[in-house]
Amino acid sequence: MIREPLVPLFDLVLCVSDAVDLVSPNVAQHHKQVAYLAQAIAREMGVTHGTRHEIVLAGMLHDIGALSLKERLDLLQFETQNPHRHAEIASRLLFSFPRLRKAGELVRFHHLPWDEGRGEEFHGLPVPLESHIIHLADRVAVSIDRRQGILVQAPNICKRIAAQRGRLFSPAVVDAFLAAAERECFWLDATSPSLTPALRETVAMDSIELGPDEILAATNLFRQIIDFRSRFTARHSAGVAAVAEALAALFGFSARELRLMRVAGYLHDLGKLAVPAEILEKPGRLTDEEYSIMRAHTFHTYYTYRTLRSVHGMAVVSAWAAFHHERLDGSGYPFHLKAADLPLGSRIMAVADTFTALTEDRPYRNGMDVDRAFSILMEMAEKRALDREIVELARGHLGKINDARATAQADATEEYRRLFAELDTAPSP
Repeated sequence: MIREPLVPLFDLVLCVSDAVDLVSPNVAQHHKQVAYLAQAIAREMGVTHGTRHEIVLAGMLHDIGALSLKERLDLLQFETQNPHRHAEIASRLLFSFPRLRKAGELVRFHHLPWDEGRGEEFHGLPVPLESHIIHLADRVAVSIDRRQGILVQAPNICKRIAAQRGRLFSPAVVDAFLAAAERECFWLDATSPSLTPALRETVAMDSIELGPDEILAATNLFRQIIDFRSRFTARHSAGVAAVAEALAALFGFSARELRLMRVAGYLHDLGKLAVPAEILEKPGRLTDEEYSIMRAHTFHTYYTYRTLRSVHGMAVVSAWAAFHHERLDGSGYPFHLKAADLPLGSRIMAVADTFTALTEDRPYRNGMDVDRAFSILMEMAEKRALDREIVELARGHLGKINDARATAQADATEEYRRLFAELDTAPSP
């Protein structure tokens, strides 16, 4: 029997943060950099250990609501146009998981200007000072030119920030930043390629561990981050998780294993965060440049595997989630594993992903009817691409499998609709 792990919250947040920053070299490590800068400024201000912990989590997730590559790149400008929509999306997603609700509150206002003190509230709501700390840290991070030595740039960055004291940034936060910036280690740590250990050390980020139900809730949130970048993918992982869990139940998996299978289904496309949403959404033929980008990330399962392997206690989930494009005959990718190397959970995930993908709408085609989809699954099983026993078991319980998919995807569609409907009525600065 597989023992369910306790998973550090920091590890789960880190793997999503890293995956989001794979979308472009221009934003590599951006979330971790903002988290480090923000907690260093907060420490300079005497902010408590527990609050700095929340600042780190918020910094590592602050741009998850920027759904397209264009939005992410636009946010690299020092003063951006209408940056609040992505902050509102991120906060609403984070609110769904109690352990990250405080981080969501900080993220919600992280682009609000100080505006001579008017930024202390927003439509009657008090704005946490920590949001202003993250705002300044974010703008420091986007001011760093990766092509130059950081200590050469530091004086000009300080001048740039100081010039916005009272307008964009809280005077108290600016003063704390300038004090911290006098130490070379502040800049060297912030631009170090080894930011993860530094973040762990700053506020003992491994201290919060999630139990089974919290892991399921957290990964359901991350499923939304992965899928909600496009209306065409908004319900994919929910469907895959439901089908995989239903198939695993038919194979007699324990309750613990079924929960891990659902987690694996939620996270199986984690690496797709590296694919720009503009490409996922495009209905027509890709340009040569778009095709090149898509080709570079064809092996998104590699990123899923490597990212999840870094999470303590998630080795089984990593294998089940990331091997869904491997094939029994070794023709899959990216590891070209063969039957002997593919655990049953990975084989189930491959069938669940293929069935779900065939039956749902995509930008370039409508979803297939169930009978046609299963005929393709049987053809793949005949060629030893998929496990024949799993495909035949699914065919024998077709109604149950398809009902599980349809129910989960209907729920995910409603979540997606409700999120964006609420955004249309949300106040903006």
